Amino acid sequence: MLTAILIDGAYFVRRFRAIEPHNYHDAARAADLAYRWAMLHLSEGRRSKSHSTPTYRRHLYRIFFYDCPPLDKKLHNPISGLACDFKKSDEAVFRLALHSALLSKRKVALRLGHLSSDTPWTIKPTKIEELLKKKIKFEDLTESDVIPNARQKGVDMRIGLDISSLAYKKQVDQIVLFAGDADFVPAAKLARREGIDFVLDPMWRSIPDSLKEHIDGLRSTCPKPIKHIQQPKS
Repeated sequence: MLTAILIDGAYFVRRFRAIEPHNYHDAARAADLAYRWAMLHLSEGRRSKSHSTPTYRRHLYRIFFYDCPPLDKKLHNPISGLACDFKKSDEAVFRLALHSALLSKRKVALRLGHLSSDTPWTIKPTKIEELLKKKIKFEDLTESDVIPNARQKGVDMRIGLDISSLAYKKQVDQIVLFAGDADFVPAAKLARREGIDFVLDPMWRSIPDSLKEHIDGLRSTCPKPIKHIQQPKS
């Protein structure tokens, strides 16, 4: 009985940082936990008092991790006018190290999309809220209050195509998806029509009812975050 495990990388990183904010830029730790939490889905059934192993264990087909290369442009901050080399940023270093660490693990495939060619700047959500509540004025914004809006392209499409391929080719009988987006409903419906057991791991986030309706199981293998942790300022 083969299981394919698909991980939406951007979603996983956000949840990983909510669970372990003290390891915010620890790529090795993120890769290890992605692999560990994925492998826990192969264990099913209850543990008996006399045995420490699960009563049933599935076999891994492959773990697919979907992400994009990091932003590596040089952009001018619209507030300060200073040039920013994002190729050297902590986030870029983290993302590249994460991809490298994942590629070194057994039965892990890295699927990369790309970033949109245009990268407009945007105000951080917390600052937008303060502006709308008139707590600050536009003139009060500083260079740390804006960030480039690097939009991913091709990631959701790759996830959908892989789900379709796995289902039509009968390569597995179970698919586990680490995600929480209702955009995957059509792919989940297709897999189920082909007889695939489709399990969603939202990593303890609530999911839309439209997504809940079209899955066969809901299971989170990571620790449950104690409370919401705000992203530190970059």
